[in-house]
Amino acid sequence: MTTSLLQPQTNEIFYPCSDGEPVAESYAHLYALMVTLEVLRQYLLAHQATVLGNQFLYYAQGFPRLRVAPDVMVIFNVPPGGRDSYKTWEEGAVPSVVFEMTSKSTKNQDMGAKKTLYEGLGVQEYWLFDPRGEWIKEQLRGYRLHDEEYQLITDSRSTPLQLRLQVEGQLIGFYREDTGEKLLIPQELADALSQEKAARQQAEAARQQAEAENERLKLQLRALGANPEAAS
Repeated sequence: MTTSLLQPQTNEIFYPCSDGEPVAESYAHLYALMVTLEVLRQYLLAHQATVLGNQFLYYAQGFPRLRVAPDVMVIFNVPPGGRDSYKTWEEGAVPSVVFEMTSKSTKNQDMGAKKTLYEGLGVQEYWLFDPRGEWIKEQLRGYRLHDEEYQLITDSRSTPLQLRLQVEGQLIGFYREDTGEKLLIPQELADALSQEKAARQQAEAARQQAEAENERLKLQLRALGANPEAAS
């Protein structure tokens, strides 16, 4: 049965937000997708940009079947915030950076149709991350648009993002080029906040202990007939 792409009452073209397919083929791919999405979302909060994960990218008005769902895409010069789908003709911008969590089973599509499509759309950088190392030995491979063709990135740098990328187990580590600071993944951020809270609690306990010791000494001085307030 063929599903109509026209709204029954308005006869407007319908652009679905999902197709019922799984988000990722394995936990490793899903976790890499989610972490990459959240790290970049946090990094770009103060920018005029949005970071979307596994949402349909529609690139031809009037043709709802012409779509692709990048695992993670970063679009600059658009209002921040999430979308259920992304239509290039409404937003006026194409993604600057796309990440695909690749595997042996998706290699041909990722290196074939998707690579050609992103190249034609003008996506500045296309990154393939193979968390299990199934076909990319180094796990991470990037392409940058030059003269309308993709060329292999050899320095592990993302020019649009101003970040250095590094493989860290089954995740991509992101480091700021200006400070060298690592963008913390959610677990690392939670650990850092927990350590900061513990340090504050330890400092407060030390302060209270010092105050209690100070009061004890004052009591001893008073018992000896001295006036600690006058001495201070």
